[in-house]
Amino acid sequence: MKREAKLLLGKACDSLILSIELFNRPHDRGRSDGVLIFLDHSLEMLMKAAILHRNGKIREAGNKETIGFDACVGRSLSNGHVRYLTEDQALVLQAINDQRNPAQHHLLNISEGQLYLHVQSGVTVFRDILRTVFGQELTGHLPRRVLPVSTEPPVDLVTLFDSEIEEVRKLLQPGRRRHTEALARLRPLAILNATLEGKKGVPTDTELRRIGKAMADGQGWESIFAGVAVITVVSDGNGPSLTVRLAKKEGVPVQLVQDGAPGASVVAVKRVDELGYYTLGARTMAPRVGLTEPKLLAVIDYLGIQQDPDYFKEIKVGKSLHKRYSQKALPLLRKTIQEESVEDIWQSHRPGKKPKRQAR
Repeated sequence: MKREAKLLLGKACDSLILSIELFNRPHDRGRSDGVLIFLDHSLEMLMKAAILHRNGKIREAGNKETIGFDACVGRSLSNGHVRYLTEDQALVLQAINDQRNPAQHHLLNISEGQLYLHVQSGVTVFRDILRTVFGQELTGHLPRRVLPVSTEPPVDLVTLFDSEIEEVRKLLQPGRRRHTEALARLRPLAILNATLEGKKGVPTDTELRRIGKAMADGQGWESIFAGVAVITVVSDGNGPSLTVRLAKKEGVPVQLVQDGAPGASVVAVKRVDELGYYTLGARTMAPRVGLTEPKLLAVIDYLGIQQDPDYFKEIKVGKSLHKRYSQKALPLLRKTIQEESVEDIWQSHRPGKKPKRQAR
């Protein structure tokens, strides 16, 4: 093994052990943040060691600094002679890295179930890479008895998200004045969903408030977190051989995002059942927001909803083209109707009227 790769592999194992030690510590102060920071570092060092071991490069020409986490995932997934990652492993790595960012730089209130899911799936990916690239077993670097241990391991993502959403709804109840805590609790859920949909970065407080409003209105988490809805948790084995993997559901492909795409992750889960996501037509939406269909279309035009793929898509079925909207459009429409004058919107955006540009 090249000396630099060997040293990086040693750092990777050191950080992994520290992450596991923190996870299993008997008190909570700084625990979840420390776990994610060290786990993220261990996986980045491991990827750099693996890239070097497979004769790849971890520095761009003329740069003194080594490449970052996302670039490591991209090269490990798509570079022909280097490639050793699967798409599912890349999703796990991205999810951990995106949770680490607010843990290190802002606020993240992650539940025990979510933390365990990320740590055990991260250890599984670490073990897989170590075996595939270096021909080594994880038990050669730490005692067989050492692994993340949880008294509340998640059963599945549906149960996990159901319980998380219920806790957030309690924090958002009128009079509780715990909205900051609710946003911190929502943040890891929104980050995981954004990661799976190919979006990079931490959701803003405005985006989190919008999600909280949708939840308070009774919208199901499967429509709010559509990316998570196509992922499942697969576990097998026990003790030191326990593996936990995040995997896309059968029939759902993973898309490689173009390198350098702004605000994008390396991989994203594609929606295959588009009619199952874009479930609404204008005729069915109109009575649900209390408008006539023409006035609804004027508000849709005013908001530019048909230019946003999160809200709208034209779907071809046979020879017919259908204009369909997602469940996400409803909270946005209701909020606009409550806060702005529908009559003013109608006057400027009714059919046949040339719309005035809105400063939004």
